[in-house]
Amino acid sequence: MSFVPSVKRGSRKSENEAAWRIIKRISPLMWPKGDFDLRARVLLSLLALVVAKLIAVLAPILQAWAVDDLAGNLTPDFLLGAIGLTVAYALARVATNAFQQLRDVLFAKVAQRALRSLALETFEHIHKMSMRYHTTRKTGGLSRIIERGVKGVEFLLRYLVFSTGPLVLEMLFISVAIFWKLQDWQYLGIIFFTIIVYVWFTFVVTEWRVKLRRKMNEQDTDANQKAIDSLLNFETVKYFGAEKREAARYDAAMAGYEAAALKTSYSLAYLNFGQAVLITIGLVSVMLLAAIGVKAGELTVGDFVLVNAYMIQISMPLNFLGTVYREIRQALVDMRQMFDLLEELPEVEDKPSARKLNVTEGHVRFEQVSFSYEKERLILDDICLDIPGGHSVAIVGPSGSGKSTIVRLLFRFYDVTGGALFIDGQDVRNITQDSLHQVIGVVPQDTVLFNDTIYYNIAYGSDEATNAQILEVAEKARIHDFIMSLPKGYNTLVGERGLKLSGGEKQRIGIARTLLKNPPILLLDEATSSLDSKTENEILEALEHAGRDRTVITIAHRLSTISRSDKIVVLENGVIVETGNHKDLLKRRGRYSELWAFQSSKKNSMTT
Repeated sequence: MSFVPSVKRGSRKSENEAAWRIIKRISPLMWPKGDFDLRARVLLSLLALVVAKLIAVLAPILQAWAVDDLAGNLTPDFLLGAIGLTVAYALARVATNAFQQLRDVLFAKVAQRALRSLALETFEHIHKMSMRYHTTRKTGGLSRIIERGVKGVEFLLRYLVFSTGPLVLEMLFISVAIFWKLQDWQYLGIIFFTIIVYVWFTFVVTEWRVKLRRKMNEQDTDANQKAIDSLLNFETVKYFGAEKREAARYDAAMAGYEAAALKTSYSLAYLNFGQAVLITIGLVSVMLLAAIGVKAGELTVGDFVLVNAYMIQISMPLNFLGTVYREIRQALVDMRQMFDLLEELPEVEDKPSARKLNVTEGHVRFEQVSFSYEKERLILDDICLDIPGGHSVAIVGPSGSGKSTIVRLLFRFYDVTGGALFIDGQDVRNITQDSLHQVIGVVPQDTVLFNDTIYYNIAYGSDEATNAQILEVAEKARIHDFIMSLPKGYNTLVGERGLKLSGGEKQRIGIARTLLKNPPILLLDEATSSLDSKTENEILEALEHAGRDRTVITIAHRLSTISRSDKIVVLENGVIVETGNHKDLLKRRGRYSELWAFQSSKKNSMTT
């Protein structure tokens, strides 16, 4: 029974198609369009490569001549004696290494620029992906895919040009040199047969190992996802005393990785042993043939040394060829997921004819808008809402009524599934997303901060903000005094996702950041939910001041925060059930009045 499993023809075909697709994808990176400096480096590095291989083939010939001179097999009038030939041999080895290093130095900038371009393209592509993509992907798994993919590209760039091709070139030069020196096809026949069997064996076993590597990667990704997820939810783990549970969960995932990694290691040992056996058989066969030739007087001792040197020189690249082929195949596996990611199209894209949004009044209109995240569940149903420029509208309702979905649709995280959404008469689907995002400021319910300073997080609202403007918005957001009370003031680091600050402090920094953006349309999604009553009143005054001459859409749960809005819209089960101002809605004694009475009684009971 064969130890090596068979490879299905269909799966091999799909793997090969994916491999060629990836190679075609990265090939332009090695010949950058319009960059003559990098192209010159590629050509010069290739020239250095050829020179290095030619000198490497010449070195054993010099060594063989030196041996023949010592054995008295060279003519007395030969230009160089044994000592000179030995020195020339040493210089040839040094020159070979020098040209190899020159090749690496010349190509280093090409490889690093390619990695930089690909990393930037991946980073930009992920940011272009729509909200649904990011809500369904796991951050830990995504980062692992990108990490392995970039490493795979780095390996491929390093070895595709300067390993696989050069090995073939070196073996070709050696074959020509052996035939020129020995004038016998038998040596070439043994060499080529050894190479063919070696490549076949390497190909078959590596194809099997690719499947094992893929399984190992899946287990690695799963373990990393669990680790990242657990660390991001550090507080929750502590609240429920679930450290051991999380450790057991992570260990179970690592156990799967361990099992897959062991299979990969065992298969590597099998591959290496098999390659060593084949190389040894080929080497011994050629050496025996040469020894017979020397014994018969057909070859000199120098010829025997020459054959030995060349066979060792061939065996080294052949061993390396096996490693390179194996690593290239594994790199392709690692890269495939990353390139599949790059080929995914965003759910929300700009139309080819999309124009920049021209805001004149900030007039927002929902015209029979319907939306569903999934076909089975309708979130918004036939929403008609008109918000004149400069007016403030509050949207209220129970949880799950679709309030926050309206914000996401206006910011175009998703496209409506029915009806249309207009800003100053322009359908948001016909304008560029960049121009839309520039004119809308959002203060979300849960403000997430970058792991940087307070100053950086506030300044994120505008690239061109001055120090005075940053201090001004911090004052308006009622956060300046708190910041100045900190030992490092505005240079205080907030920690990952702002965990070093309280919810209210994060929220006020988020408000300051949005005020700095100075948008004509302001979306407040439960913007004061993390604040105490005193701070909430201060922030509401600041937001009211900031909302002058702007269109303000407020999503609120606490009705006391939106009583001064020009219009209040009551949503329930994705349908507008009431509209009007605070006083009118109370007089109607409808759904809003019920919510107001409930919250008021709840507030009174808490104060007594």
